[in-house]
Amino acid sequence: MATLPPRHDHLQVNFCKTVGCENFACSDEERYVIQYLNPQRPAIVCKKCGAFPPLLSNQLIHDEWRRLRKHESDGLPACRNIECKNLGLSIYHHKHLYHAFGYSGERQRYRCKACQSTFVDKWSGENKKLDIQEQLLALLFTGYSVQEICSKLGINPKTFYDHINQIASRCRKKQALFDMRWFGQVEQYQLATHHQALQPQSHNGVQWLVTAEPQSGYVVSQHVSYDEADVSASQDFDSHISEPFTPNRYVESSFLADIGKSSQHDNLTLRERIDAKYQNILARNNVEDPLGNYHQLHHPKKGRLVFPPYTSYAHFYNLKLQCDPKKPLIMYLTQEPLLRSAVISIYQDRINDHSMHLLYVDEPYLWNKHQSHGKIDIVHMGWWQDRWAISSQTHRDSNQDIEKGICYIAGPTSDPDYWLSHASINAVHKYQAKFQAHFASFINEPRRKARPAGIIPLLDIFRAWNNLCSQNKQGQTPAMKQGLIHHPLSLRQLLA
Repeated sequence: MATLPPRHDHLQVNFCKTVGCENFACSDEERYVIQYLNPQRPAIVCKKCGAFPPLLSNQLIHDEWRRLRKHESDGLPACRNIECKNLGLSIYHHKHLYHAFGYSGERQRYRCKACQSTFVDKWSGENKKLDIQEQLLALLFTGYSVQEICSKLGINPKTFYDHINQIASRCRKKQALFDMRWFGQVEQYQLATHHQALQPQSHNGVQWLVTAEPQSGYVVSQHVSYDEADVSASQDFDSHISEPFTPNRYVESSFLADIGKSSQHDNLTLRERIDAKYQNILARNNVEDPLGNYHQLHHPKKGRLVFPPYTSYAHFYNLKLQCDPKKPLIMYLTQEPLLRSAVISIYQDRINDHSMHLLYVDEPYLWNKHQSHGKIDIVHMGWWQDRWAISSQTHRDSNQDIEKGICYIAGPTSDPDYWLSHASINAVHKYQAKFQAHFASFINEPRRKARPAGIIPLLDIFRAWNNLCSQNKQGQTPAMKQGLIHHPLSLRQLLA
């Protein structure tokens, strides 16, 4: 007889995801029919509302979170003792776990309070490669190819990528200091999350999740569903899992797209576009897996493709651990169960005690939050009968009618007029579009389509540049809008 995957380290995400159903957040197996006839589609069916959430391994979600945390601390000073509970927890996020312990040359040394092992902050000294790395980054941001940069700087491609990896580590260090300050000083957390393919023209299935503060555009977290580790190491990492009928964390090379139904909906009204998206979602073999809408899937030639729901759940679990549970939380999502199910599962306690607001938002770039909107239409859509509020306004310059929709999923108060004026996901959309535009030739380079590992350091560099260096028309960076710095950082200051 099949059973629900066991709880792991306070994680249990296998339950009814319908907020309002009496089985919501309840993992009592008697409340569900556990589907085990089709091992390719393990799921539970709620006996009350009929919802059919897929089964996930709680242990593999935790393992995926460890992978994300390891990447975030890569190159940062942290305990490296594999037997220590502080493994991978950087000094910048967890100062209370370490003692300053003298110097090694001009570099700061630290001692772990738990295991007494010592390590050195290799980035605490002077950057002796500052001049060439500043030039390299300036050329990269202005659109030069790798070959052109190597020619101008007189270096070979291996040296170029070595510099990129070192720059990414310095950017992670710089960003970690500001992130710690941001999570500590805000009075409430207001976050917007969107996902898209990292390389849209490659069809390699790598999903890119970004969460940002929606008013300033300050990016607080981003992850990709791709593990750079080699195949054998990745397989060994999951070999201890023996839960029946639970999907592996890694997408098998034999995986084929289910339906290949297009998710592009041009020339449709907002209501038609929302409805078409619901149809695409229900046509998937697994409603939480966007790979089901791919026409074709070209697996990366190196590394492993991660099953997107595991990265999504781990992404929000990582965010939850950084947020103060006593502070209010508002979260805006694009219309996608990959995100919705993860948030509902990870934040089930906040939803039950009404300490967070959760909404879907479909917003055009031209929407003006300072301009009044017209009549609000309420419509129930999709299998879930989600309650959407849709309104429109006339754009003052183009005299064009534009529509915006919000769907209130969970929280203490549902005020469509308020949320139509305040809910926004445009900042995170623009961040991803800007990255794709800046590095289009690099991302779409034919060889790179099958080898996404080289793009990962660029994400860390671009996030730090976006938050700390990139200025709007008023000369403000996202970090300045959030009160974290008083002046924009130059590339030289970013790398120092």
